[in-house]
Amino acid sequence: MPVDLALYQPDIANNTGTLIRLGACLGVTIHLIHPTGFAFSPKALARAGLDYVDHATVREHVSWTAFDAWRHAQHRRLVLLTTKAETSAYAVDYRNDDILMVGRESAGVPEAVADACDLGIRIPMREGLRSINVALAATLILGEAKRQTDGFTGLR
Repeated sequence: MPVDLALYQPDIANNTGTLIRLGACLGVTIHLIHPTGFAFSPKALARAGLDYVDHATVREHVSWTAFDAWRHAQHRRLVLLTTKAETSAYAVDYRNDDILMVGRESAGVPEAVADACDLGIRIPMREGLRSINVALAATLILGEAKRQTDGFTGLR
């Protein structure tokens, strides 16, 4: 099983479309945890996702509770990208059973959701700056996780 990416209640259709396009290109399943901050439809995603949405594997989960129950049943490790973590995203050994999760652009994830994750990681960045765009952050760490787990095999 390859590394997956979960989007916790995303606010911005363009970021979601960008990450779905990334998933399509890299063969990564995108888990979309509802509710979203926009009407989730092909039209809402068209600008950033273009025609890649049809090539992506998107698994929708009606709620955080439903997603968390699913991932436990699948024995998947949940790795949260958060500015509140102390562990560097580059000091982690990623595994094939990992699901990387990013939070809402406007608010991250609630404390209870963060506490339910198996691991919290952060991208090292200059002091005094708040965060990296969620789509860019997910791209950086997904690339590292795929590199470590030989997840680029079979891609050209």
